[in-house]
Amino acid sequence: MKTHLIKICLITFVFFGFSGFSGFSQGLNQKQIDSLVQKTMKTFNVPGIAVAVLKDGEVVHMEGYGTRSLKDGGKVDENTLFGVASNTKAMTSAALAMLVDEGKLEWDTKVIEVLPEFKLYDPYVTSEFTVRDLLTHRSGLGLGAGDLMVWPSQNTTQKDELIYNLRYLKPVSSFRSQYDYDNLLYIVAGVIVERISGQDYETYIEENIFDPLGMDRSAVNYNLIEDKSNVIDGHAPTDGKLVPVGLSFTDAANPAAGVYSSVADMSKWVQAQLNGGKYGENLEKELFSERQHREMWKPQTLTGTGKGDYNTHFKAYGLGWFLSDVNGHLEVTHTGGLLGIVSQVTMIPELDLGIIVLTNQQSGAAFRSITNSIKDAYFGIEGKDRISQYNESRLKYEKRADSVVAEVWKNVAEVQKKSKMSAEALSNYSGTYEDQWFGKVNIKMQDGKLRFEAENSPDLHGEMSFYKGNSFVVRWDDRSLNGDAFVIFSLDREGRPIGFTMEPVSPLTDFSFDFQDLDFSRIK
Repeated sequence: MKTHLIKICLITFVFFGFSGFSGFSQGLNQKQIDSLVQKTMKTFNVPGIAVAVLKDGEVVHMEGYGTRSLKDGGKVDENTLFGVASNTKAMTSAALAMLVDEGKLEWDTKVIEVLPEFKLYDPYVTSEFTVRDLLTHRSGLGLGAGDLMVWPSQNTTQKDELIYNLRYLKPVSSFRSQYDYDNLLYIVAGVIVERISGQDYETYIEENIFDPLGMDRSAVNYNLIEDKSNVIDGHAPTDGKLVPVGLSFTDAANPAAGVYSSVADMSKWVQAQLNGGKYGENLEKELFSERQHREMWKPQTLTGTGKGDYNTHFKAYGLGWFLSDVNGHLEVTHTGGLLGIVSQVTMIPELDLGIIVLTNQQSGAAFRSITNSIKDAYFGIEGKDRISQYNESRLKYEKRADSVVAEVWKNVAEVQKKSKMSAEALSNYSGTYEDQWFGKVNIKMQDGKLRFEAENSPDLHGEMSFYKGNSFVVRWDDRSLNGDAFVIFSLDREGRPIGFTMEPVSPLTDFSFDFQDLDFSRIK
């Protein structure tokens, strides 16, 4: 689920705090990475981070930093479990690759051949949709479409209901024409794994990825972790203070974002990736074939262009991986975000380099600072203070977002002072409203105020305040969600509310609050 130039001598002696650095092309040594992580934690207010660096088939750095939880304490180490979130997607792709290797399906097998109940808004798209399409973010659905069926974590929508509800999500672009990141179709991909293999998704991943690689502490979902004595809490800024937060996605989202792992375990996974799917003492075993490995790392959907920090010429998505060129080398990477947790896995295959950063705070700028500082060292890039660079960007965006949110609540407060809406006027908006895929919302009067209560999503309960015209703002009871929203009512000719749509208040609201896809009609 969030994220100037200085001379080389300053990096060596001031930023990293010691001398004797032999050259960037050799990478950063233990003390330099330690210093880099400590400064990153302080700058971005991250309680705990774990980092691993793999080079030429060896783990050259593996360390935990800081605390697992501001509530319960505990030191982060190499075996501490973090939610890796969307880094799970590559494992789902790998599971399908194994089934392709076994001849049980093809990447271009039609989804309806395996899941006859699969149906999208457009009948043609339904009939043509392939297993490959499930993994490549080119369905025509918008960014994060339907995520509110699995986010936040208390939503009660089950996988079969989710698959049925896909038919109600309207596309925002034509099929296979545009990149828009999604989670729900990876959930469908997990169901494909189940139907083809005859095992539940969680068991398949455990038996075919975790067990062979010796990822003994990893689990496909937080609730499946047997020993929770060394697991982080996520942390999110809430009303100006960093606090521990709960889980993000429901169990239904396991194939998209469920896995909990450590840098020790993730190092085994990344090394197998760098080895083209092979593992074992002499690489005598393989998870998936070289052919499928190449397929997963082949560009499938273009995601953008632009030079950026590393003279990049192309950006694409493969099967569970982001792909681009950085300083003339292929980069294979993915990030992951949950409430209060973000992660990044990065590989530069030509350098036989892998970098893993797991954090227990939702600042994407933190993992970018660490990953790119380590990359810079191997590329021989000098004079870049990535921490300062990304912190300046973060502060700029946060300042803008804070200004937008503050102005909204200022307007609400002024309206309340000037002309507070009567209980009778407010009660006109109360009733039961329904969206086809999200379900019912009850808007009711309580203590003279309106409250928003989603039946399928107990996290989305909160007080509504009049804003302007027929618009209100809902303030969620759980302040860690950082997803307050406008509720914009439509009226019939008699002035009676007959439905509403929603929009996020803050421009930094997580895309999984896909309010834009909701269209409620009054049913009571």
